[in-house]
Amino acid sequence: MSSSQETNKEILQVQDLAVAYGHIEAVKGISLSLREGEITALVGANGAGKSTTLLAISGLVKTKRGSVLFNGEDLTRLSPHRIVANGVVQVAEGRATLTTLTIEENLALGAYTRKDKANVAGDLEWVYSLFPVLKQRAKGLAGNLSGGEQQMLAIGRALMAKPKVLLLDEPSMGLAPLIIQEIFRIVQEINKTGMTVLLVEQNVRQALRIAQRGYVLETGKIVLEDSGAALLHNPKVVEAYLGG
Repeated sequence: MSSSQETNKEILQVQDLAVAYGHIEAVKGISLSLREGEITALVGANGAGKSTTLLAISGLVKTKRGSVLFNGEDLTRLSPHRIVANGVVQVAEGRATLTTLTIEENLALGAYTRKDKANVAGDLEWVYSLFPVLKQRAKGLAGNLSGGEQQMLAIGRALMAKPKVLLLDEPSMGLAPLIIQEIFRIVQEINKTGMTVLLVEQNVRQALRIAQRGYVLETGKIVLEDSGAALLHNPKVVEAYLGG
């Protein structure tokens, strides 16, 4: 993990970000920041604008206004593949693995933007150490994996791009409780290497439990911001998301 001084450095800043689909504003001028080496959780109900926020950071939806600064550069001016090459990589909701390719081929595609080809093999071994099941089944088709294994593959493929910031969109969605525990444990393992993580989750309790900081999004607006631990015990959060 980075030193506390480095941890406090803001690596990514979202400023007055607004996104509209037609006449409907899904994200209404939000601001948030990620500190280097931390897990930041963005939580809220379905339809709050969480996924739209990630898509805007990744350049996959156009912003109406606002900026996304990564190490001082405005990502809203860049194409999605340039954003990935710069080190901001998203694991999409619903996993989006390429089911007709092998696990090995999926992981190799994750590294396609990289210039440091000599280091790719070492990173592949790191991904296999995080997800041993992927190594065991490397030559098999991704389409034959279970939902939980496909989520592992999607995260592994993103890691092969060597991100500085990893954006995770609903990694626990549709998974069995034991698999969810494993996915969250692995997110913490990844973070221990110093990687900055933005975690979007409907599973509010799990997300805030592992996050150093958190934001609560309601109908396109940030309504609460605090440490993960403080939000976990905030009466408003408990009442709205943790079943009272």
